[in-house]
Amino acid sequence: MNGAGILLVPVAAIGRQTLALLAAVGRVALFALATLRHLATPPFYFREFLQSLMNIGYFSLPVVGMTALFTGGALALQIYAGGARFSAEAVVPQIVAIGMTRELGPVLGGLMVAARVASSIAAEIGTMKVTEQIDALVTLSTDPMKYLTVPRVLAATLALPALVAAGDSIGIFGGYLVGTGRLGFNASTYLHNTVNFLENWDVVSGLIKGAVFGFLIALMGCYFGMNSGRGAQGVGRATKAAVVAASVLILAANYILTELFFSA
Repeated sequence: MNGAGILLVPVAAIGRQTLALLAAVGRVALFALATLRHLATPPFYFREFLQSLMNIGYFSLPVVGMTALFTGGALALQIYAGGARFSAEAVVPQIVAIGMTRELGPVLGGLMVAARVASSIAAEIGTMKVTEQIDALVTLSTDPMKYLTVPRVLAATLALPALVAAGDSIGIFGGYLVGTGRLGFNASTYLHNTVNFLENWDVVSGLIKGAVFGFLIALMGCYFGMNSGRGAQGVGRATKAAVVAASVLILAANYILTELFFSA
């Protein structure tokens, strides 16, 4: 191999990886479009939807709540310590409220749910594929997309905004506990500043983010579960890939939505 050929080796490797990435993005996009198409057409498996709603929403509340509580408390401490450098300690209630509702509530809630739910969905569907239960559904004239993907995606899309709302409230309460118990804020003044500073769009934007994150989480879990390899190793790789992809997409979508909502 001549010198020019040696120089082209890394370029060719980058090209192969880029093409593989674009192909993967295309497959995920087609899977998302198929999910939306099936969502708009009958039949709809209501029992599967309710079960998914409980698993994704209700059973994720403890971990989201604990994460939000400690995040709100830590945020209050950090803002107070930073604000003390500029004699701006009084802004703690306002910044905790806007930080939780706009960013930390949706993002941290989405990441925690991604770790819990995307892995669970990918493992469950991947195991069904390995044990040929998905083939059995096809044999019984049941569309796996409608029976497995649509209820989970819809449940996650609806459950995440509720979890974000609960996480916002608990996070602000965590900041309140630290502010009044540790930093010496007056309780009524703290609550008054929080309520007066928040605007409706601060809360609504976080709920919209939650719905988008929920859609992405369930979509990644279902996609990698449906496309998992055979055997225990294949299911393990699908589970790991689902969590990583969901987490990265949440962070990317958060930036895009923040740019759309607050760039002005």
